[in-house]
Amino acid sequence: MAKPKTSYVCGSCGARTPQWQGQCPACQAWNTLELAVASLSSLPTRGGHGVQVASRTVTEVTQDDEVRAVSGIGELDRVLGGGLVAGSVILLGGDPGIGKSTLLLQAADALSRDRPVLYASGEESVRQVALRARRLGLGSATLRLVAETRVESIVEQAVAAAASVLVVDSIQTMHTELSESSPGSAVQVRESAARLVRFAKETATTVLIIGHVTKEGLIAGPRILEHMVDTVLYFESEPGSRFRVVRAVKNRFGAANEIGVFAMADEGLKEVRNPSAIFLSRPESPVPGSVVTVAREGSRPLLVELQALVDESQGMSARRVAVGFESSRLALLLAVLHRHGGVSTSGQDVFVNVVGGVRISETAADLPAVLAVLASLRNRPVAHDMVCFGELGLTGEVRPVPFGEERLREAAKQGFRRALVPAANAPRKPVEGLVVQGVGRLEQALDAAF
Repeated sequence: MAKPKTSYVCGSCGARTPQWQGQCPACQAWNTLELAVASLSSLPTRGGHGVQVASRTVTEVTQDDEVRAVSGIGELDRVLGGGLVAGSVILLGGDPGIGKSTLLLQAADALSRDRPVLYASGEESVRQVALRARRLGLGSATLRLVAETRVESIVEQAVAAAASVLVVDSIQTMHTELSESSPGSAVQVRESAARLVRFAKETATTVLIIGHVTKEGLIAGPRILEHMVDTVLYFESEPGSRFRVVRAVKNRFGAANEIGVFAMADEGLKEVRNPSAIFLSRPESPVPGSVVTVAREGSRPLLVELQALVDESQGMSARRVAVGFESSRLALLLAVLHRHGGVSTSGQDVFVNVVGGVRISETAADLPAVLAVLASLRNRPVAHDMVCFGELGLTGEVRPVPFGEERLREAAKQGFRRALVPAANAPRKPVEGLVVQGVGRLEQALDAAF
């Protein structure tokens, strides 16, 4: 038997040192070094565990090597870039009770109808998982369940079942024999994930991992966990909302920042085919401070409503509060509005909110935010059938944004009749049912909107 190789890993930063010390030499944290044991036989050898792996050129690798399995859930496949890639490792994180296990159980049930799938739960018993599957109306007779927390045992059962898809719920409950630290520690999370990643690459098995999140909303464990996997998905939702958003923050096989929208029902998570409709629950008559814009999330245009409220400040200094919108960007836009629009908000509290819990990080929301603030300040509503988008520069110019024509087509599809856009985004061919007005300066945009 090979002699075990010991080392000590910091539970705070994940740094490794050959000897125990009271203080981590990397992050200077005290009493965080934990013993990690790795057998020499488990370490990769030249040729990959004795197997000679031949190198290939880029042209020799055909598209057939990228085999994607459709999960049966369209919104999830969209976020993944078209389906599950064989041998990929996907990490899904989110708040407790948001629906992570429900989503992957539904996906595992659909996938098991034409391929072997193993669902390994470290948080529930097999009976509890089966009861939840029945409550969701899932009736696959081929989905295999196992309640296990030891990674080596899960891998053995996946090999015995010839599983092409493995679901692990969750990585914080798993432990490996290569480390003596407790489950959930930074060392165990990293070593367990490394073992699962190695298994996925060696056997071309797709591994889906559920991860807990911290109070800051980040996946718990060492930061290297997100670097080890191929895809990182975050489950997001506003408190009290029945809608859920799955967002890809990293994807080696598709576009990042792609989103999928779901609605939580008694039968589990249901796909929302037309997300723009749920974010446009507007009053029938126009109200001051409400402007609709077309944001782009991943590869899809999404109509969202921006609301602004301007009120006389009750304190010594005016407040600038933004929800779903960058606060620093709001302060910049108010300065541009004052300098180039002649409208001052000094002594006024300004609140901006993106309806529906959506977060907008692109600059296409600059012009709608300014119009919403001005509409609330003047108590004059913007036309109810108008949509707008555009970036504002510090010199007052309205700059174009990418995919302008796609945004306009989505607005026309949702029934809007007017569009206020940057002059460079004005389409060469008319968009059916939509009157498009292009503007080059902030002053022109204010005159056109009011």
